[in-house]
Amino acid sequence: MPLPTYADHLTWRRYQDFFPVGMRCTPASQPIESYWRWRGLDVHLDRLAVPTSPVKVIVLHGAGAYGRVMAPAAVTAQRHGYETVAPDLPGYGLTRVPRRRMTYDLWIDCVCDLIDAELARDPRPVVLFGVSLGGLLAYQAAARARRVVGLIATTLADPREDAVRRDFARHPLLGRAGLWLLSKLAPLTDGVPLPMAYISKMNRLSNRRELSALAASDRLGGGSWVPARFLRTMMTTAPACEPEAFDVCPVLLAHPGVDRMTDIALSRRFFERLAAPKRMVVLDGASHMPTEQPGVDQLAAAVLEFMAALNLPRRAASETDDLSPVHQRPLLPHGMRRLG
Repeated sequence: MPLPTYADHLTWRRYQDFFPVGMRCTPASQPIESYWRWRGLDVHLDRLAVPTSPVKVIVLHGAGAYGRVMAPAAVTAQRHGYETVAPDLPGYGLTRVPRRRMTYDLWIDCVCDLIDAELARDPRPVVLFGVSLGGLLAYQAAARARRVVGLIATTLADPREDAVRRDFARHPLLGRAGLWLLSKLAPLTDGVPLPMAYISKMNRLSNRRELSALAASDRLGGGSWVPARFLRTMMTTAPACEPEAFDVCPVLLAHPGVDRMTDIALSRRFFERLAAPKRMVVLDGASHMPTEQPGVDQLAAAVLEFMAALNLPRRAASETDDLSPVHQRPLLPHGMRRLG
């Protein structure tokens, strides 16, 4: 049976009207789809290739989106000369996974091994860019893999803290007692499917009510049901190193200024603990899923300044680069299969 593509799942197109015009997918900027065979799973990848890019940016979604919804970041990066790869993490988008296997650790493992696969594909260094929960995931992967040259996040908060758990949950009681019960009753509850739209504050993903409603109803993203095991492990997994010992790479935290989903104070607390070179900017007028001005322009400017400061040389395009969307190969290096 052929693997699915976003030509068959068109909900992602409904997000486009909410994005600034210059960040929308067009026929020229639509990502090229492929699958990466990893640990028995087919992990869907969106790639916007730039042969002269000095780095590859792996763009990580959170619990309310998937790789194709991250296209605005990829489109902006491509316009400024940077290549991106956006995975659908297991259980989201087009990446299917048996419920019994879906844990937050699986997400971290997936990103760490994707870093290795991209470094093996060609020698360009990797930067991680995480949006929402993807910010914490980027930190977790960078701390474990230690093979990235930069880390960008729109939020950073430690879910082991009670305040962060309360802030994450849609209802205060769930944040206080519900997650505690999930840990205590794990053998009984781990396999129970839970709706993300009712567990988390998906209704606050954006300050534009229609965009929040779209994400919350999208069964590939915020409208998905995840096993309780995923939430439990997300809230309890310790990083490979604490922020006070994190010296892997520079960090940019670009937190939305009008974020009603993650309290900026919680991100600031994590940020202040970081030992690495770091910078924090606040995106004026932007909500948790930043689509508003001037915040999105400030985000682009901060990211471009951060990337330039890495001082990485531009790469000469190779004759062997396979970057054309019309060229098809049945197999890309390290199990990455191009879709037609």
